[in-house]
Amino acid sequence: MTKTDLTRRHLLGGAAALGLAGLPGRVRAAGPLTVGFVYVGPKDDYGYNQAHAVAAKALKGLAGVEVVEEERVPETNAVEKTMESMINLDGAGLLFPTSFGYFNPFVIAAAKKYPKVQFRHCGGLWTEKDPKNAGSYFGYIAQGQYLNGIVAGHTTKSKKIGFVAAKPIPQVLNNVNAFLLGAQSVDPAITCQVIFTGEWSLAVKEAEATNALIDGGADVITCHVDSPKVTVETAARRGAFVCGYHVDQSPLAPQKYLTGAEWDWLPIYKGFVADVQAGRSPPNFLRGGLADGFVKMSAYGPAVSDGARRNADAVKAEMMKGGYEIIKGPLKDNAGKEVIAAGKGLPEKALELESTNYLVAGVRGAV
Repeated sequence: MTKTDLTRRHLLGGAAALGLAGLPGRVRAAGPLTVGFVYVGPKDDYGYNQAHAVAAKALKGLAGVEVVEEERVPETNAVEKTMESMINLDGAGLLFPTSFGYFNPFVIAAAKKYPKVQFRHCGGLWTEKDPKNAGSYFGYIAQGQYLNGIVAGHTTKSKKIGFVAAKPIPQVLNNVNAFLLGAQSVDPAITCQVIFTGEWSLAVKEAEATNALIDGGADVITCHVDSPKVTVETAARRGAFVCGYHVDQSPLAPQKYLTGAEWDWLPIYKGFVADVQAGRSPPNFLRGGLADGFVKMSAYGPAVSDGARRNADAVKAEMMKGGYEIIKGPLKDNAGKEVIAAGKGLPEKALELESTNYLVAGVRGAV
């Protein structure tokens, strides 16, 4: 049991006994705004949690802001207990529970219980039926995976690329599809094998999946798991090239790292903090991509060709204008069913992408 566990999940019981639990007056007392961050994994995971933690650290330098954090909180009622402790023990008025599985039912339940606290969840699909003091935010990082795919398409010799994925939820499926479509924009003959591990962080399975992809001929690998560290290091050790995800993993594989799709959560967090400090309710539904500064790309590695750089830079420039369509027809899924008709396309802001349930033709794997 960690010191944080003792502070939060155990002292909360004492606070409730003293009548502190549920007292909304503690939330926005005079003084600094306390902002709480909850992470499903470690803050130094070279991945998803680290990207959020970097932004949280930057918030600590803002006037009138205090930050409290808890890491390694599972997607169970443990997150609800952690949020309650941040409210009742720390006086948090704005909470960022960052993992996908936190939203329903845990964030929704907490928002109903604490109507004077603002809850903003990463990746959830907030609707008008949900509490008005809750909301969701996310970035169009499939744009980054498409650019990863372009670079992979210029780099692969086997015409086989690989993807280690956690769970077949819409955001993950969009990234798999975008990675292959980016590569196929270079060479339509390229295919992508995807392996789902079943969880956000399973180091052994991630290593096994990476090795299996390379054994199957893939020579460029990317992933969508919480910590790409295992995949990046395993792929590089096997001689494959890698495209990163969440944060810059180039220090883990200096010669084999091509580029990567990264988050920059700070603009979102600063905006939400400013809203609460000004007495406004932050947006309930916020999305943005490269043009909004929510997503960025890692620097190119030494193995990236001039042609790949020019191609990816040109497409990125188009994405920066807004309305770029990665998913456009005619397009079939990998079972042969038409999913997008000819003449139709889905720009990055299309809500249909939030419910993607298919893998495009050329992806080898099943949802």
